[in-house]
Amino acid sequence: MAEYEVQNGIGIIPEGTTIIVDNAFFNCSDLTSIVIPDSVWKIGRFAFEDCTGLTSVVIPKSVTEISREAFKGCTGLTSIKIPESVKEIGESAFSGCVGLTSIVIPESVTGIESETFYGCTNVTSIQVEQGSKKKTNYDSRGNCNAIIETESNRLVLGCNNTVIPDSVTEICRVAFSGCTGLTNIE
Repeated sequence: MAEYEVQNGIGIIPEGTTIIVDNAFFNCSDLTSIVIPDSVWKIGRFAFEDCTGLTSVVIPKSVTEISREAFKGCTGLTSIKIPESVKEIGESAFSGCVGLTSIVIPESVTGIESETFYGCTNVTSIQVEQGSKKKTNYDSRGNCNAIIETESNRLVLGCNNTVIPDSVTEICRVAFSGCTGLTNIE
């Protein structure tokens, strides 16, 4: 198991680490930023849960999996850009991140578990990047400001600024959870 430490608010993960183990920095209030080395392919369960001071995370392109509740309760995070290498985002991975205002998901993601962004009450911008892949699992068709499961036409995540496309056939049960400023749906 790797040794992790925090120096001047920065989380230190040794080079050569391949997995950030479960609970690695759990409830570490001193942690304000983290740079994950390129050797890491998986961020374990609860790895950064309740790190309320965490404002900055750089996730390298080597990461393919963000496990359940990895960043749950990181109330200081304001935006997250998930690299193209990520395939799976676990259940409640970013739930309770009330500081998040912007979410960008790459087209490479094949699985977003339930309640991944549950309780992210201040999100105003949601985008699934579109690139060269012809078939993707998720999209933000027509700049709708939402995440839609492409094949089923289910709206997975929306926010106060979402415009629901006509092609949507179902809205997931927690798609608008925590949208406290929601006054109108189009």
